[in-house]
Amino acid sequence: MTRLPDPAASRAVLIGTHSYRSLEQLPAVQANLRDLSEALRDAMLWGLPEPHCTVVLDPEDGSAMLDPVHSAAEEATDTLFVYYAGHGLRDADTADLYLALTGSRENTGYTAVAFEHLRAAIRSSRARRRVIVLDCCFSGRAARTLAGDADTLAGRVAVDGAYVLTASPKDRLALAPEGEVHTAFTGELLHLMRTGVADGQELIDLNTIYRVLDERLRAKNRPKPQRSQENDIGRLPLIRNRARAERHVPAGPVVDADVRAALVAAGLNLARLLRTEGRNRDALPILRLALGEQSPGGKSHAFAVQLELAEALADAGQLREAIEVLEQAFHQTHKTRGSEAVLVCRRLAGLLQESGNHLQACEVLEHALDLAQG
Repeated sequence: MTRLPDPAASRAVLIGTHSYRSLEQLPAVQANLRDLSEALRDAMLWGLPEPHCTVVLDPEDGSAMLDPVHSAAEEATDTLFVYYAGHGLRDADTADLYLALTGSRENTGYTAVAFEHLRAAIRSSRARRRVIVLDCCFSGRAARTLAGDADTLAGRVAVDGAYVLTASPKDRLALAPEGEVHTAFTGELLHLMRTGVADGQELIDLNTIYRVLDERLRAKNRPKPQRSQENDIGRLPLIRNRARAERHVPAGPVVDADVRAALVAAGLNLARLLRTEGRNRDALPILRLALGEQSPGGKSHAFAVQLELAEALADAGQLREAIEVLEQAFHQTHKTRGSEAVLVCRRLAGLLQESGNHLQACEVLEHALDLAQG
């Protein structure tokens, strides 16, 4: 696999509990979530759009923790990335892993969220690749729990492929060093993302991340990370290698396409931010530029940019040009499927109806129905 996960078709949910009523406080968790979210959204690392990266800080109950995961699982078609940082607990009567909430208590699993429930949410996703990172005590238990039985997994989900990376073995405590900004595991992960791997490839895969974290954490006499994977998904590139970029290594055509995709993602994010602030006019040239930067034949962000540009044009009263943009996208829906293709049809049909072209709007909606049923 030689390309990064498609940011437009991927989702990340970062969950963390740093404030507790009965357990030791973990102030570093808040910094973990803030900086990991920033790293995943960095256009030079992955370029995940901000709306696709959900941060859940200090969930009070199971719904607050799991609902965002279920939503992301439903939306992701390429990669689903789920991260948890906080206290990991063991029930007094079982060996299972529980993820602590703000009101959780030691040795009382019913006050926390069983990892089984998080696993079920992740397994329900139609994403082709799923990555789970757990920075908590006893998190190595999740590697065993997630893997389960291969036959059972194949029977319960439509797609397979999961990679779990944990901060500690199943019977060891994770580490939140006093005076450090981040927890030991996530701090090392962030350092790897920010500085890269000197002897690595242009794209860093999950196996390389695990190998480097293992080497660096062992050198500091810190808990040894664990991993479990299915279908050799560890070869999945997750981020660009900052070390290679800093050495100005010439990029091949695949990397050039990835950089171009990152620029498009950055432009899309900026335009969305401007429109949120009411600066629709300023967003228009950025969206036009982002659409022009799309690689020939590439669709990683095309629908997202075209949808955003059409909406911005319609808001500016430029209905004819908005229809033209979506008509270009509509022709591509005959070659691809997915929720964004259906959305293109629905938006185009709405604009056509608004312009009085009801017959063509009906034809577009019929195509949308075919896509949804296919």
